[in-house]
Amino acid sequence: DWDNNRKNILDVINQAKQQKVDLLQLPELSLTGYGCEDAFLSSDLIEMSYQELYKILPHVQEIIVCLGIPVLYNKAIFNAVAVLANGKIAGIVPKQNLAGDGIHYEPRWFKAWSQNQVSEITINQEVIPFGDLIFDLSGIYFGFEICEDAWVANRPGASLAKRGVDIILNSSASHFAMGKHAVRERFVMEGSRAFDCAYVYSNLLGCESGRVIYDGGSLIASEGQMVQRQKRFSYQPYQLIEAIIDVDGNRSHQCKIASFQPDHQAFGLVKLKDDLQSRLTTPRLPSQAITSNLDQNTYEEFTHALCLGLFDYMRKSNSKGYVISLSGGADSSTASILVSKMIQSAVDYLGLFKFLEMTHQSHLYHEDLKLPDLLKIYITTAYQSTENSSQVTKEAAQKIAQLIGSTHYVFDVAPLVDQYLQLIRDQGISLNWKEDDLLLQNIQARVRSPSIWILANKNQAILLSTSNKSEAAVGYATMDGDTSGGLAPLGGVSKIFIQKLLRYWQNQEGMQDLSYVNNQKPTAELRPDEQSDEEDLMPYIILDEIETWAILKKKSPLSVFDLLCFKYKNDYTIHEIVKWVTKFYSLWGQNQWKRERYAPSFHVDDQNLDPKTWCRFPILSGNFKKELEQVQEAYHRMK
Repeated sequence: DWDNNRKNILDVINQAKQQKVDLLQLPELSLTGYGCEDAFLSSDLIEMSYQELYKILPHVQEIIVCLGIPVLYNKAIFNAVAVLANGKIAGIVPKQNLAGDGIHYEPRWFKAWSQNQVSEITINQEVIPFGDLIFDLSGIYFGFEICEDAWVANRPGASLAKRGVDIILNSSASHFAMGKHAVRERFVMEGSRAFDCAYVYSNLLGCESGRVIYDGGSLIASEGQMVQRQKRFSYQPYQLIEAIIDVDGNRSHQCKIASFQPDHQAFGLVKLKDDLQSRLTTPRLPSQAITSNLDQNTYEEFTHALCLGLFDYMRKSNSKGYVISLSGGADSSTASILVSKMIQSAVDYLGLFKFLEMTHQSHLYHEDLKLPDLLKIYITTAYQSTENSSQVTKEAAQKIAQLIGSTHYVFDVAPLVDQYLQLIRDQGISLNWKEDDLLLQNIQARVRSPSIWILANKNQAILLSTSNKSEAAVGYATMDGDTSGGLAPLGGVSKIFIQKLLRYWQNQEGMQDLSYVNNQKPTAELRPDEQSDEEDLMPYIILDEIETWAILKKKSPLSVFDLLCFKYKNDYTIHEIVKWVTKFYSLWGQNQWKRERYAPSFHVDDQNLDPKTWCRFPILSGNFKKELEQVQEAYHRMK
């Protein structure tokens, strides 16, 4: 998004100059965006990056700007930071440690740079220092760790400290995961303390390329203490924090180490020609630290992240809202509430007109427009009943629709189900619940899809799929039915997490009507008799336990069987455990094709089943047949 990225960069440079900032650090690959994926392999993308960089250079006067950019050097692409000063590229520092786990595939596109290696690169006929560089800014020395560099044992910061740097800058694209920010704070403070320097950490913000949410949360530490924190989950295009660093204070700590001899004349030193000397030696009062008011409660953190993700996904896809098939159950209710919370929090943060402007609907603004009007415009829900739907779920859906302020519809799709079944019977094919249980369930789920898609198309809105991670693991969903949608915001969290989140929300002011959802047992309501998800599958606590051991920790079926027998020996029988282990692994193997077709989901923890960006598994496999035979043998020995 070249024009938008350049605009954000220039805006923040101008703001920083107005605030008389000397040294400005921007996030990793901020010129292109971090999530370009295989487009990074395009020579056109690299060339366009250089063109955009040279459009920015004239604006870099009376300030040093450190900008993330991909570069081509010796037929390899490097994830790097360009140091810009006085309208020129002073030097480029490539990343030394590439992220290659979880959602990260950096080694597919980039090559890692070697520590202590320095060279030169030619861009636009300019010869530029390239490699493991440090920079001299009026007698103050700084160098770089780039995102993953700070997460490894042999951090480049240790080498930078020996070379006497005063400031370590970290350009990052660190994706949101629940509880992760506390780890970032620790390595920033520890880096500052261990390396006797100031540590400046800049992170991406927003839903950058579809599946990943970046929470911002930039940090500045000095002398082992946090000097400045950025409020996370902002709805603005960018945020700027600043702090005054006591360089002499950090240097006094260096002097206390008898064996420490800072070598400012070491390899890779770039002296910046600048006119900042007067400002660097003129005292200024530090700005007041902005501390996050975010409760570290997991459910609050999750809610903030999902709201930001939904906001950015909507505006960056040029969509005009969200549509949800609201069944009255836990998943669809959670998705609907998150959309409502997103609109309310974004309007509170941005103001009504700015919200409309950023979501490309400023033409809707008028003086009498209020938040309830906005909710009805941006959220559409529909309850779609068959003959197996209950009054309980219908009433729950109505209560949730009222709670979130959506435009709500009630459709009776039972006649459509009957028409499809009659169409088959007219061909002489008989159907009954004894022999055709799944078929008769699936047609009810699938027949709901066209009508809800009509609403999404009519509103130019995104249809949300409400599948969760627990269902994805075992394929407990009807393809082209309840999986229909363009985005699955809950695809990264388990059913148990969703249930706990809803109970947490119910205790908040004005959310008491969630009892209509929380008092139900999870059910698909697709059979004429009483149906329970956990009876169809297994207890969700067991399902999630098996998923953790089998998928995250890569344990064999026999190992998982042994672990469950030990842990739950007082809760369940061995017969139940062997049945559930067998069912999980069998369904996992059979249903990879479903996971391949699920709508994109947000990554909110470090345990995900998305086959495109996290958890790869073959579509066709032996479905653990031999391994499950070992489980059966162990079971019979134990009987």
